[in-house]
Amino acid sequence: MTHSAPPLVIASVVEGDGEIQALPKLLHRIAGDLDIWHISTPRPARVPRSQLVKAGGIENAVLKQAEFVRGHAGGVLVLLDADDDCPASLGPTLLARAQDACHGVPVAVVLPSREYEYEYESWFLAAADSLAGVRDFLASMTAPAQPDTTPRDAKGWLTYQRGKHRPHSPTADQAPLTSAMSLTLARANSPSFDKLCRDAHYLMTGKRGA
Repeated sequence: MTHSAPPLVIASVVEGDGEIQALPKLLHRIAGDLDIWHISTPRPARVPRSQLVKAGGIENAVLKQAEFVRGHAGGVLVLLDADDDCPASLGPTLLARAQDACHGVPVAVVLPSREYEYEYESWFLAAADSLAGVRDFLASMTAPAQPDTTPRDAKGWLTYQRGKHRPHSPTADQAPLTSAMSLTLARANSPSFDKLCRDAHYLMTGKRGA
């Protein structure tokens, strides 16, 4: 009797409502680029940043999500805004705390940018050329020079790029834009998105690589 391979499970912790739908889509796209199709992405746990950074916050969040992974390949991905903290210092600190709590389940922590909010949107800026003309965006839309850090208000930038059409909405737009964006452009233009891809590759394959 032939048994199918056990699923690869990538559980996650996010801050925003839009990311609950968008991040699993992104993880499936990254897995597809690796020719991985037996992947499960349980519904992300939404936890406010203020709770994640306080004592016991990230530990409790990743420990709960790690239960989805136990007995399977995979790991837990934490996605949160760096806010005005330096990602290079906050990221390793949170990662060490999360690893201590996960008891052997691999974990990765990604801080997309130093924006005040709507950090996920900075990745759409990085891939803006591939989204021109999509979901009411101007056909002339192009990426800003440093999408990870400028402009500070990525949501406002995306709204402006719709001309007189509707404002950008994370809950309505993040998932479909995640499906439409070029991952190649986003990696090339955004160091934080490149880190996300590398961390996702590690959780999916157990190997550090490009």
